Amino acid sequence: MNSEASQALLRALFDAAVAAADPFRCLPAYLPEPPKGRTIVIGAGKAGGSMARALEDHWPGPLEGLVVTRYGHKIPTERIEVVEAAHPVPDEAGRAAAARILNMVQGLSADDLVICLISGGGSALLAAPAEGLTLADKQAMNKGLLKSGATITEMNCVRKHLSAIKGGRLAAACAPAQVVTLLISDVPGDDPSVIASGPTVADPTTCADALAILDKYNLREPAAAYEYIKRGHDETPKPGYPRLARATTRMIATPQASLEAAAALALASGVTPVILGDSLEGESRDVALVHAGIAKQVARHNQPVAAPCVLLSGGETTVTVRGKGRGGRNAEFLLALAVALEGHPRIHAVACDTDGVDGTEDNAGAILTPDTLARAEALGLRAKDFLANNDGYTFFSKLKDLIHTGPTLTNVNDFRAILVR
Repeated sequence: MNSEASQALLRALFDAAVAAADPFRCLPAYLPEPPKGRTIVIGAGKAGGSMARALEDHWPGPLEGLVVTRYGHKIPTERIEVVEAAHPVPDEAGRAAAARILNMVQGLSADDLVICLISGGGSALLAAPAEGLTLADKQAMNKGLLKSGATITEMNCVRKHLSAIKGGRLAAACAPAQVVTLLISDVPGDDPSVIASGPTVADPTTCADALAILDKYNLREPAAAYEYIKRGHDETPKPGYPRLARATTRMIATPQASLEAAAALALASGVTPVILGDSLEGESRDVALVHAGIAKQVARHNQPVAAPCVLLSGGETTVTVRGKGRGGRNAEFLLALAVALEGHPRIHAVACDTDGVDGTEDNAGAILTPDTLARAEALGLRAKDFLANNDGYTFFSKLKDLIHTGPTLTNVNDFRAILVR
């Protein structure tokens, strides 16, 4: 397999992973039975538009509702209104949408059904500040969390305790109606209470947990948000809360299912797949070092499997921002991987976010080839300097190795594939 064929296979594996999480493919099988009363559709996430359209296409009765998605991720719908808002830092559009959704589910009866469409990104898109806090407070705390290196689980724990809608509060507002939440997981472990900060799921975490996270990362600003959590007077609904008794969740797409789809394609292509994990966390550059070590072990000793093989992994790494460069988790991962592999002649790799947006940039990710470092050096680019500046986007852009897909309208988090020939 030459370099061109290797790159084509890696891109095909990524495409297979995304296709496995396409709401048009995976949502219809999980729809509930129509109710005696009204059917209200609400939700939030990067897949919100496509989930709403897939639901419209397969629902036999009347529908009404509102779903919020990220700017640029909206697609045409007929009965469910889809609006756009900012991610990863919330904006006024997200706050207004959250307020409208909360108002929409007031006064429902036990004969009514609420279908909640939740996917990654929903935490920022459903921006309803807790009483006494402002949108500016939430924006400032979000920015601090994003730069801190906190995990997605830690970030969403804090977000739940600064919100009037997250951590089960939305489902509580829907009672006594039945609430069925259809979930596309973008978090390690597929915990429904973490995905989009669990607006329809009981919250096992506490204000004390959130405070410990803020103290761990020395996040004391804005003072209003810190003091609100420190007071701990407004806890989220916990397991067993009566107003959540008729709320259930159905997981329709997961990182593992997408990795398995990529693995099946690799096997059909004559390459042995090895799934390293669907929920890998940690600093992107540290995760890259571990992946590089495994890839070199395969190349040198045919362990844990013989080449040709492809190492597949998912999850959500973090980047502690120290420099002033551009790039998301996947560009950072690949840049660190390039440094660690030192131009190994038998190893190619791809790393992309399945939503089509790596961080806040316009690329899904990038591709790494054995000659990446050599081509960079010919242009006067030192990979280690770009890594120190958190500037993976610029590095791979100059090499023309960025992958651009546009919004994929789904999101099962990061996808990584390392091919050892």
